[in-house]
Amino acid sequence: MPAGHQALIRLGGKPAVGLFVLTLLAFVAETQLSQYVQADLGFRQPFLIFYIVHSSFALLFPLHLLYLCIFSQHSLDLLWISVLDAVRRHLAPRAANVSAAKPAFPTGRFYRLLACLTTGLTLPGLMWFIAVTLAPVTDVTALWNTNAFFAYVLTVLITRSKWDPRRLVAVLIATGGVLAVVYGGTTVEAGTSSTEQSLETEPRAHRAAPLVGDLLTLAASIIYAAYQVLYKIHAALPDDPEVQADLYTPIPEGDSLDEDEEVPLEAPLLVSDDIIHPLPFGLYPNFLTSAIGVCTMLVLWIPVPIIHALDIEPFEMPQTGVTYGVIAGIALTGAIFNAGFMVLLGVWGPIVTSVGSLLTIVLVFVSDAIFGGAVEAVTIWSVLGCGSIVAAFSILAYDLAKRR
Repeated sequence: MPAGHQALIRLGGKPAVGLFVLTLLAFVAETQLSQYVQADLGFRQPFLIFYIVHSSFALLFPLHLLYLCIFSQHSLDLLWISVLDAVRRHLAPRAANVSAAKPAFPTGRFYRLLACLTTGLTLPGLMWFIAVTLAPVTDVTALWNTNAFFAYVLTVLITRSKWDPRRLVAVLIATGGVLAVVYGGTTVEAGTSSTEQSLETEPRAHRAAPLVGDLLTLAASIIYAAYQVLYKIHAALPDDPEVQADLYTPIPEGDSLDEDEEVPLEAPLLVSDDIIHPLPFGLYPNFLTSAIGVCTMLVLWIPVPIIHALDIEPFEMPQTGVTYGVIAGIALTGAIFNAGFMVLLGVWGPIVTSVGSLLTIVLVFVSDAIFGGAVEAVTIWSVLGCGSIVAAFSILAYDLAKRR
């Protein structure tokens, strides 16, 4: 088998690589549409848009099921039972292996997992929105994107794995590249980086507490990094062939697994006529993402009337059909990006995925320069920064391909 084909398989195969490209493009589209709806259409309702986008996640799993029912031989009942069985066996593995009879669904554990996932995905985003109103957007952007560095640090600390010099250098290069793009993409005449121009939603006069904003962003970045690491460890299926490309959780020296706890990487947990194993690519993470969307829809509407009454974000509906269409586009691209990110967290792990997501900075920068008229923001520092991010991801992708 050619070496290039082997590397592709180790990276999760064509579906994972294709999904990664689609995820990057979706983020660029979401960024450009968000800028357009606020700057050009004048609809500045960031929390409302945030609520709509995250609520739209609820559609992902039903649409995936519909696709599989049409283009595969699996029935809806079989797919649904298989997903529930995968969740049951993941959250209660001992109970699932005690007898042939199907144990009860671990409802309490699932709700706790869902609450943690929703909080971990929502809290950093809301903290970012608050920070943008307090600190310069350049600072917020730079600090937020340090989550790649914290993802690596937390991975080592939580999993008690060894420091890998190549991965550490790649993460530091990527972080330095972000700083170069954010702070180096400025000219004397322009006075504002392209990143800041695309994210600026509030007058600078309102930024009265830059230190508070910076600290909020730093905290958000750490929480988001922890979310990525803990998702890989506790939410992703460790026995799924999809996620075997980057299994990094080590067994502490002197410890051993009991026979009933051991999960062979090559063998499925279950072979049965009424269960699909392994699940179709992306179905399990899309189930979790949709559950987060439902949870968001049921809970996060509560702050809308509160922030309206406090005059923080007075509620208003879009006034034109174009605005409705653009918001729908933001929801669609946002759902694609977050769904792809959740799948890739399981396939590649938090380190490669978080650094890979930094490529969105490169694409947004190029998009702004070509389509947004921000050519004057192209400097030697921004070009070097983009190159550093690409190089760092290439190092990690090569390292991931070699590991298995």
